[in-house]
Amino acid sequence: MRVPGYVIRDVTDPQAMRELEDVQAAAWGYCDREVLPATMFRIGAATGAVVLAAYPETVGPELGGPAVGLAYGFPALGGALGRPGELWHHSHLLALRPEVRGSGLAVALKLAQRERVLAQGMTRMTWTFDPLVTRNARLNFGKLGVTAARYLPDWYAPHADRLLVEWDLTRTPAERPAPAPLGVRVLEAKGPLPDTPDLAVDAPTLLAEVPLTLTNEDRAPWRLALRETLGTYLGRDYRVTDLARDGGRAFYVLQRGAGR
Repeated sequence: MRVPGYVIRDVTDPQAMRELEDVQAAAWGYCDREVLPATMFRIGAATGAVVLAAYPETVGPELGGPAVGLAYGFPALGGALGRPGELWHHSHLLALRPEVRGSGLAVALKLAQRERVLAQGMTRMTWTFDPLVTRNARLNFGKLGVTAARYLPDWYAPHADRLLVEWDLTRTPAERPAPAPLGVRVLEAKGPLPDTPDLAVDAPTLLAEVPLTLTNEDRAPWRLALRETLGTYLGRDYRVTDLARDGGRAFYVLQRGAGR
């Protein structure tokens, strides 16, 4: 996939890797101690990791032009997120400067990453994302076609919950429109806050509402409600397969047995 005005390159030069620290800081407001350092990109690129950056087409790392996005991942084996004996690719970072969000570069970087990983002989990619960030949910489920089978509470720190998604690289990704919310609603909003989750439903398709916008005060109640709802049903052989929309409302779609 090509985004007009930009080019995606593998990053192998140590000086160009320094710019990727700046991309992280711009994307998330990280302080220096929170960014993945250039030294990790350097050793990763030399040992099988995929280090990609997006640049304006008129400049580039050899000309000193600023990187506007990056994707970084590495081969993984076993561990808490793996399957016994399986070698797969875990994507640790996808970051864009705020001024290029919505440009299509996020999808282009993931597709370029997919191409490199398939060339290495691996067919599965995983990564994590915050289930309260619906723009990332739309990217992951609606544009790339991932599924999620595990909820990871307090993954990076207290209250830093994540969904672990899996991408089958043997399937050609194709963007699809957000579906209508058809299924049994097990979590819904009650005003600005979540209602009590229904954890006793037995149906093929379930819906768990997630707010499109959040205040700081509402974040904790919604995180706990999603933790309880998604954590419970993902433990019962459901998978998150999409993000449905109904006007100004959004719902995670959970399907029983999907992806087996």
